[in-house]
Amino acid sequence: MAARRALHFVFKVGNRFQTAHFFRDVLGMKVLRHEEFEEGCKAACNGPYDGKWSKTMVGFGPEDDHFVAELTYNYGIGDYKLGNDFMGITLASTQAVSNARKLEWPLREVAEGVFETEAPGGYKFYLQDRNLPQSDPVVKVTLAVSDLQKSLNYWSNLLGMKIYEQDEEKQTALLGYADNQCKLELHGIKGAVDHAAAFGRIAFSCPQKELPHLEDLMKREKQTILTPLVSLDTPGKATVQVVILADPDGHEICFVGDEAFRELSKMDPKGSKLLDDAMAADKSDEWFATRNKPKASG
Repeated sequence: MAARRALHFVFKVGNRFQTAHFFRDVLGMKVLRHEEFEEGCKAACNGPYDGKWSKTMVGFGPEDDHFVAELTYNYGIGDYKLGNDFMGITLASTQAVSNARKLEWPLREVAEGVFETEAPGGYKFYLQDRNLPQSDPVVKVTLAVSDLQKSLNYWSNLLGMKIYEQDEEKQTALLGYADNQCKLELHGIKGAVDHAAAFGRIAFSCPQKELPHLEDLMKREKQTILTPLVSLDTPGKATVQVVILADPDGHEICFVGDEAFRELSKMDPKGSKLLDDAMAADKSDEWFATRNKPKASG
């Protein structure tokens, strides 16, 4: 499974200005590309919404060798109810810790040299006050699971991830497709996993020819397929094939054909300007304010 790669995590965001400030100025990520869409995605990339939306990819470098964030903004929706499903992203960056202090972004030390902070919308990030020898500071994504052994069977035996660490006492396991990639940490919790409305999606790539086999495997194993193999178009860019799955707790997982995705995910030097222009042109906050109405909740 070495040809598989961890790509990104999808966040639904209600305030693009605050979110862009956090990812760009606090974490120190770059805008890799920005795209606007007039109608909802047929693989529900923007959630269960049909209207106008945008996608902004941000990261410390290109998605070929960095794990990045996909910021999904649905016009007219101001916030999303958080569940207990997403437990945080951990990154190692002395610069991010320094930026947060300088900008007076709230930090709470939860272990020696490890600081908990929140992105707008309440998404947790853990900043380690150190730098990694590799180029990508993103260490791991932590998701809650209700039955660790059942989840390990799914992610390791069915999706082919290597188990790097497992701690029965803490009910955690660390998995990944390669040593130098962002890892997935599963954290067992008591009770059910609640995705609420803010639920995200984690994405991986694999050789395109593997996608039908992956879909067939999930059918044979009677696992959930949210979106059967489909082609997604981005205007003026590569068309990619994806299969969207759900693990035993309902975490959404996107597998995308690697070859076309490498073409699609190339950095756009105009990405930051496109985002700024889109935010400047978005008058929805003013529209709601003049009518004394709150934006909808997701």
